[in-house]
Amino acid sequence: MTLANKFTMSRVLLAPVFCAVYFLPSVFPSTGALSVYIMIPLLVFMELTDFFDGYFARKMGEVSDFGKLFDPFGDVLVHLTTFFCFICSGYMRPFVFILIFYREFSMLFLRLVAVRQGIAIGARKGGKLKTVLYVVAGFFALFRVCAARMGFEIPFGSMLNTAGDVLFLLCLLAAYVSFVDYLLTFGKVLKDLK
Repeated sequence: MTLANKFTMSRVLLAPVFCAVYFLPSVFPSTGALSVYIMIPLLVFMELTDFFDGYFARKMGEVSDFGKLFDPFGDVLVHLTTFFCFICSGYMRPFVFILIFYREFSMLFLRLVAVRQGIAIGARKGGKLKTVLYVVAGFFALFRVCAARMGFEIPFGSMLNTAGDVLFLLCLLAAYVSFVDYLLTFGKVLKDLK
């Protein structure tokens, strides 16, 4: 396994760890502060591996069709895991999550169909912008979760709720705009199915 794919694999393995730590205080209430000290560096590390896998794949000449599938799979796993956690805490609207879920699995399906026809769909600018918005919205929600667990009183709570909703709606918009872009660029693979 290449170094780039090892970074992606670490993301895949750590996503369920984040989920377990997130829900730890619901089982052991005294672990609220501990979960904060684990979740923040964990999410930072997972998001950094998304940069490192692409960087080292290009630097070491290890860009591969497998990596073009594995990297977005790792991204989707991390983001859907964190978004699910935020739904359970009320920081993300369920309908936004469901629509993002549909988009991500439709995109994975498109990638698999393309691979079957010998085409590896790499990341496009729209997909990268969507990922940046996912990261920003995810850290914004995590900041609010961590502040609550540490007992900090955050002023302007209703404004933060609105800001969180707007960020996740921007994620949703970017997700579908980029998906349409992928369909326009690679939709031929669906037409050629037999």
